[in-house]
Amino acid sequence: MIVLGIESSCDETAAAVLTDGRRIVSSVVASQDAIHAPYGGVVPELASRRHLEVITPVIAQALRDAGVTLADLDGIAVTQGPGLVGSLLIGCSVAKSLAWVHKKPLVGVNHLEGHIYASFLTEDPPEHPFLALVVSGGHTALYHAKRPREYDLVGQTRDDAAGEAFDKVAKLLGLGFPGGPIIQKTAERGDPRSIAFPLAHITDGAHDFSFSGIKTSVSLYVKGHRPLSEAQVADVAASFQAAVVKMLVRRTLRAALHLGTKRVVLTGGVAANGPLRAALAAEAEEHGVRLHIPPPRLCTDNAAMIAAAGTERLRAGERAPLGMNAIPDLTLAA
Repeated sequence: MIVLGIESSCDETAAAVLTDGRRIVSSVVASQDAIHAPYGGVVPELASRRHLEVITPVIAQALRDAGVTLADLDGIAVTQGPGLVGSLLIGCSVAKSLAWVHKKPLVGVNHLEGHIYASFLTEDPPEHPFLALVVSGGHTALYHAKRPREYDLVGQTRDDAAGEAFDKVAKLLGLGFPGGPIIQKTAERGDPRSIAFPLAHITDGAHDFSFSGIKTSVSLYVKGHRPLSEAQVADVAASFQAAVVKMLVRRTLRAALHLGTKRVVLTGGVAANGPLRAALAAEAEEHGVRLHIPPPRLCTDNAAMIAAAGTERLRAGERAPLGMNAIPDLTLAA
């Protein structure tokens, strides 16, 4: 089965071609980092306009790289949500047009399920059931994947997503955008034990996350120690990163042990963070839990993961009507 995947949920315009739901034949991603960098975050209107400009060339490039034409496709998968509504509409509109003109089966994909399916594009794909930590700029949640296409929401952030906290702290420190990579790079020069930023304690037993408190603590520290030297900026970045990693690792392993699952998937844009990957791997090994992490290029937004999840749903007989619309608040599980 040859499937074209299209992703435009936020600020990456991506297209990819997969065969058999596992082999990436081509993958093209057009980043908008330079466009949004001056604003310290994604500007939805600018993102939509850029998607409109590049989505056709991106799809054409993915098809050329794969050596296939639209006539060769067995189906088209597109991100339906969640995400920025203007961005999602661009991808959905193009996908529906292609499906109608070329009479190809169409399926809408949940962006978060796409992130989970990135782990199936590796040489060591997980087996069901497993627990997935999806951690990105817009989402931080734990899902119990009991079987293909069936998920239970185990825990989620009660305020900011982890990636959003990285972006905001990077802006507070004057480091630029996107925050995740630059915080990690800056933290390499700092001492992660130099500042004891507090971790949120969830007292009702839920496997949830909270990052607003640590973000506020960083803000207060920066305001109280201005102007910060380069060494202080590095210490703040390292201490903040260490606290976020500790929270993510602690709550994920606690949830996995509570569920009795011995397999964990780490995915999403923040899963590209080196210290998080290393810390969760070490903790998982200590508890006898098998960890599956896609390579960094598949953790950030891409269309290969959308094609992988879409292939699963196409094989199950799912089809989206041409009246399918973007759903910016689409949920994966309750």
